[in-house]
Amino acid sequence: MSSDTEKHVDHVIDEKQGNADPFEKDEIVKEDVLEYDSIDYENDPEYKDIPMVVRELVTFEDDPETPSLTFRYFLLSIIFVGLGAFVSQLSWFRTTYAPYSVFFVQIVTHWAGKWLARVLPNKVVNLYLFSFNLNPGPFSRKEHVLITLSASAGATSNLGEIIVSVKELFYDEYMHPVAAIAFMWATIWTGYSYAALARSFLIYDPTFVWPQALMQTTLFNTLRSESDDNDSTARKQMKVFWLCLVGIFFWQFLPEYAFPLTSSLAVLCWFGGHNEVVAFVGSGLGGMGVLNFTLDWSNITSSIMLSPWWTQVIQFVAFVLSVWVLVPIAKFKGLWGSDQIPLMSNRLYLANGTAYPFTKLITADAQFNETAYEEYNMWTIFFGYASYLSAFVSIALFAGPKLVLVAKTLIKQGKRENTDKLNKLMEPYKDVPLWWYLVLFLICFITNMVLIFTEQLYIPWWSFIVALVIGAASVVPMGYIYAISNYQVDIGTFNELIYGYMLNANGNSRHPIGSLVYRVVAGQCWYRAQTILQDMKIGHYNHVAPRDVFWSQIIGNVIGVPINYAVIRWVIDTKRDYLDGTKKDPLNQWTGQNPISYNSQAVQYGLVGPSRLFELSAYTPLLYGFLLGAIAPVLLWLLHKRFPKARFDLWNTTIFFSSMGNFYGNVSTGPLSSIIGGFVCNFYFFRYRHALWKKYNYLCGAALDAGFNLNMLAIFIFFSAAKTVVMPPWWGNDPVSVEKCYAL
Repeated sequence: MSSDTEKHVDHVIDEKQGNADPFEKDEIVKEDVLEYDSIDYENDPEYKDIPMVVRELVTFEDDPETPSLTFRYFLLSIIFVGLGAFVSQLSWFRTTYAPYSVFFVQIVTHWAGKWLARVLPNKVVNLYLFSFNLNPGPFSRKEHVLITLSASAGATSNLGEIIVSVKELFYDEYMHPVAAIAFMWATIWTGYSYAALARSFLIYDPTFVWPQALMQTTLFNTLRSESDDNDSTARKQMKVFWLCLVGIFFWQFLPEYAFPLTSSLAVLCWFGGHNEVVAFVGSGLGGMGVLNFTLDWSNITSSIMLSPWWTQVIQFVAFVLSVWVLVPIAKFKGLWGSDQIPLMSNRLYLANGTAYPFTKLITADAQFNETAYEEYNMWTIFFGYASYLSAFVSIALFAGPKLVLVAKTLIKQGKRENTDKLNKLMEPYKDVPLWWYLVLFLICFITNMVLIFTEQLYIPWWSFIVALVIGAASVVPMGYIYAISNYQVDIGTFNELIYGYMLNANGNSRHPIGSLVYRVVAGQCWYRAQTILQDMKIGHYNHVAPRDVFWSQIIGNVIGVPINYAVIRWVIDTKRDYLDGTKKDPLNQWTGQNPISYNSQAVQYGLVGPSRLFELSAYTPLLYGFLLGAIAPVLLWLLHKRFPKARFDLWNTTIFFSSMGNFYGNVSTGPLSSIIGGFVCNFYFFRYRHALWKKYNYLCGAALDAGFNLNMLAIFIFFSAAKTVVMPPWWGNDPVSVEKCYAL
């Protein structure tokens, strides 16, 4: 190796280790760098602004004539969006949530598309207004990408589920199917329209890599190259994929049904499960989860393979501080009434420890019943406030100059100005015009206004507009966090605080559903904007027409939302006693912690009201969370400026605070196993076995998630759909405590 080559390799390694760009965090081995071609990436104006990791994994070739929105696309989208919408919505009501794996969709539709290309006839179908070819040729990469994007949009649950389920579970108010589905569509597509606010900054700027978008692009590349080459490496990779999928499918019958003990291996409880303190410290299902391990994939998920290692470290440190340090202090010191109230629960309680009487707190005109009000417990509010404000301060400090530059360019030239190779490849395609987003927004706005004025949503029209404004303000800072870390910040607590203060005046409807509607509207502005922004980046990496990406999102929701509603209807009709707390699920799976948590926060801010809550001296310090969120990023920014090589910029305060605030207290069995798995996958193998990591990391993550989802579907079909089949009690399925923590 020449000295010039050695210097170039060393420079590349330094850059990838993070000494040049804060968006590239990890290390690689020299052998991987030497695979580079002869392009002078450092000086070529088309490549120099593209991060090194993107140059490695993204292709720079494209054929604009490749078919995209074909008959095969629509057929496969209907199948896989429908399946995902069912599975994801079902799991929303469960204690542990494992989302429908988009990597499963990527891999299976690759082979399904190729099969359709072989068996479908090359025939043109003429309809009244248009015609299409059943089989326009080989299954294309762009068809494959668009099917996956439709699945990411529609093969999931959506925040509209909160309103439908909480109204019926806790307030006995049935929402008409037409109103429910219209509300879901309107809130989702409002978020899509907001993507226009951030696309020039977060999508067209090549320095924002969007980790999951890059990971999915890598998998697209792998599948296409494997299919074309048909070599021994490809066959070996697919063999590993199927071994993982089949293995996890059969394994999950143990923790999910036959052998629940494996879902929470509470080591401390095996030796002292009858001691109250030991049980609380060791339990992963209602305790701290110290030395608690899990063999249940739903408690781990593929995030250990997808999220950057530095993100996983921040999340685990937050868990340790929150659950292993602060929770026991609050528990044993009796803070927030925890001497009588179950501290590790997300339900609301009266001061005497009995369940909160939600319906008794509402008068006939949906006002707060003063005589029914009592003090209750809430643990995570402080850090939720800190994380929200931290996001705005962080982007101002660490990305402010770049954001200002983009804004000035747009104002001056009226269009984006990026000359890198990726943007050059997108020039043949028409961009989505701004008026498309405006029309979509207006349709959704009118729909929601109709629902408001027909008294379906319990929210004043003017507060709905405030929700839209707050949501718009969140898109860029929250999108910035997600683009660099693959971590989605929960902004719901702040939204409900604002709503509670706005409606504190007498005469305003303070029904908790109004608080949730405000939260859903403001939240969807960001969450769904993030979905379409990420899919825009995937389309950008794979050179798919922006307009096709836009329509793939809409089509995915048209398919998925009605299925979401049908599943909600079935779950409420068959599992209601478990979800509302009337009965206890012996497996601790149908606890309904999501609707319970949302309802608790709705009562807190909509019905009780923040001003009444914070009059209590014990809760006054919670507002200092905003102060912490404002100061912490400034301190890290100053440290980063003073000691740039120490990489203080990687210690993201928004992720840290949000992780502390997002902990679901009754399930602590996953984090310890997850950080061990993350260390093996995204630190050791990425750093020291990089060739193996590139071949198998994403593939195995997709297989494990896919196998788990198929297992959950099988358990539903065979043990729950027609008739509930309960696993008989035995040593591994203890009816008193599946993890042997008897004193909890």
